[in-house]
Amino acid sequence: MKVVTGGQMKQIDTKTIVDIGIPAMVLMERAGVATAGHILEKFPPGDVCVLCGPGNNGGDGIVVARELFNNGFNVRVYIASHMEGLNDDCRFQYKIAEKLGIEIIFKSNIKDSDLRDSLIVDALFGTGLNKPVKDAIAKTIEAVNSRPRPVVSVDIPSGISADNGEVLGKAVRATATVTFGLPKRGHLLYPGKDHTGELFVENIGFPYQFLNSDTIHCDLVEKAFMSMLVPARPPYAYKGNFGHVLVVGGSMGRTGAALMSARASMKTGSGLVTMGVPVSLMDAYQARVTEEMTLPLSDKGMGNFSRKAINEILDFAERRCDVIALGPGMGVDSDTVDIVKEVIANSTVPVVLDADGINSLALLKYQERISALNTSASPVIITPHTVEMARMLSDVKSNITTKCMSIERDRIETTSSFAADSTVYVVLKGVPTVTADPEGNTFINPTGSPSMATAGSGDVLTGIIASLIGQGLPPLYATILGVYLHGLTGEIAATKTGLHSTVATDLIENISPAISFLLNG
Repeated sequence: MKVVTGGQMKQIDTKTIVDIGIPAMVLMERAGVATAGHILEKFPPGDVCVLCGPGNNGGDGIVVARELFNNGFNVRVYIASHMEGLNDDCRFQYKIAEKLGIEIIFKSNIKDSDLRDSLIVDALFGTGLNKPVKDAIAKTIEAVNSRPRPVVSVDIPSGISADNGEVLGKAVRATATVTFGLPKRGHLLYPGKDHTGELFVENIGFPYQFLNSDTIHCDLVEKAFMSMLVPARPPYAYKGNFGHVLVVGGSMGRTGAALMSARASMKTGSGLVTMGVPVSLMDAYQARVTEEMTLPLSDKGMGNFSRKAINEILDFAERRCDVIALGPGMGVDSDTVDIVKEVIANSTVPVVLDADGINSLALLKYQERISALNTSASPVIITPHTVEMARMLSDVKSNITTKCMSIERDRIETTSSFAADSTVYVVLKGVPTVTADPEGNTFINPTGSPSMATAGSGDVLTGIIASLIGQGLPPLYATILGVYLHGLTGEIAATKTGLHSTVATDLIENISPAISFLLNG
């Protein structure tokens, strides 16, 4: 499903009205009726306060009030304006409601006592809001949020930016939101997602071709599509059909990272997995591996990789494997910088770059880093969390905190821009995780759990994505499916071990039920 900004939705709305000829009033009626329908499904008739602004969102709210009034609700409407401030469509709806005898009060500063214990319908601001909410309306929103009560927002919670989920001064915290046409970015990005509550998307008459336009470059990943991407397992198959993953990583003090990536690959369905590890740590790895194989790589005698490993990695990849997972627990020094640069430049198979692989690349100057990615011999997928992404975007360490804040303010544009500039696939881990392809198309992942905020979670994701590439999925499909599966493992693990006690190995153990859920659930 496509995801839009407020501006993109306004264009769809305008084209529907002007090019197709569906009157704005028809769309308003259908929006209000759709919202009221969800309320009627969830709540018995009772007291309801409908809070309306002077524009189209307020007009939608008055339609909601009318529908609830006609279905036995005790309705009171507050309009945060004066009569002269209403736009034409909102004034038209007001006159209908007035003739029906609905109680309507023009008042901006609404207090908690005005709201009573009513159900609240929030129709103060729609998706066009682009400046902070202040003064009387801000106090009204504070009153709405002052105590627990059900709140249904029309289109988007008032005070939330439709473009990035930012709270513009003050924002309504809704129990549920009914939006129209397509979900907005602000519904899915925090803190907007936290204010949206349960999200319902209603098509109120927008043409299909507008809602599925190629000019909209952001999608919400959906289960039905992910289920179609799970690699098939024909009855005549053998291990060679399902790919060979080479995991390069695991230096002194970080051996677990490479092990978790390798085991995640095995659990995701890889036929073969080899761990390329420092030769001086071979005894430690040999004592812990079972299904995985090991490849001793040149090191500096202390469990840290040597640049002499470059040719060993590239030679093995060309002869034996289908994908390289590079970086988990690898360590960061001048040798790892050379290893990452040369593997990216010369690998004959796709490379999934994570953790210390990213941190090593980030030691290069920005343009040198971008050039290394742009000239890769094969597809590259990088999987940074916010801090690693900040390092990739900056040459100055003192800017990292500022960069992190900037990234979190707009995860979608950050991911899209960097993927397009570097011509790689980017997975910006976080809430939500956003994936972008080299053309800048973005994909918002809906799965995941706070249980996944634990050491090694990213190593598991690297192994899952590498496994899916090795099994033959194109890099984009392998990446968005890998992210989706990874999030499911966290959700399932949380039900078994709890939010606080889940560790990365629990995620690995729940890859199997996550795949089963996609195939059968």
